[in-house]
Amino acid sequence: MTTRRKYGWKHAAVLGIAANIASALPAGYNGDESYFARLRTPPGSPPGWVFAPAWAVNNILTLWSDLRIVNLPPSTRGRRSVLVSEGITWVLFAGFSSVYFGLRSPVLGAVDTVAGLATTVHATAATARIDRKAAWALVPRLIWLAYATYVSVGTALHSPDDLFDRARNRPAGSG
Repeated sequence: MTTRRKYGWKHAAVLGIAANIASALPAGYNGDESYFARLRTPPGSPPGWVFAPAWAVNNILTLWSDLRIVNLPPSTRGRRSVLVSEGITWVLFAGFSSVYFGLRSPVLGAVDTVAGLATTVHATAATARIDRKAAWALVPRLIWLAYATYVSVGTALHSPDDLFDRARNRPAGSG
């Protein structure tokens, strides 16, 4: 007798679509290109169009990994820790465009990215203790977020931050 999986691709699709819609709401799928163009990004930063396909691949692999973990018996040691970490990662993914483009804050974008890297490091290590295949599926996201951390922190250090400039009563971009 085979055990039927409780969660399938339909559930994963709902999660992925919801996170992507939430991510796209503040600025659309390509972000605010005029805002992005005025940011001072560090050497080696990718062009804006690279982000959508990179995240599409990362999200599909992540959903596959998450399905493997969520379908393990609830008593599986470490399962809850992975699912909490992955839940936080999805919230960070969904919120990135709101803080980066919506609030025009490279600083909060960098904080979101660094937090995403930290939760991905944890999720990958914790997943590896439960399911090696599922952990390997998270490695591309881990690599992308390490690179994105370099880009986002560099951008935050060298670009105006409209949110924090307004908070300090300075015109945005005045240094």
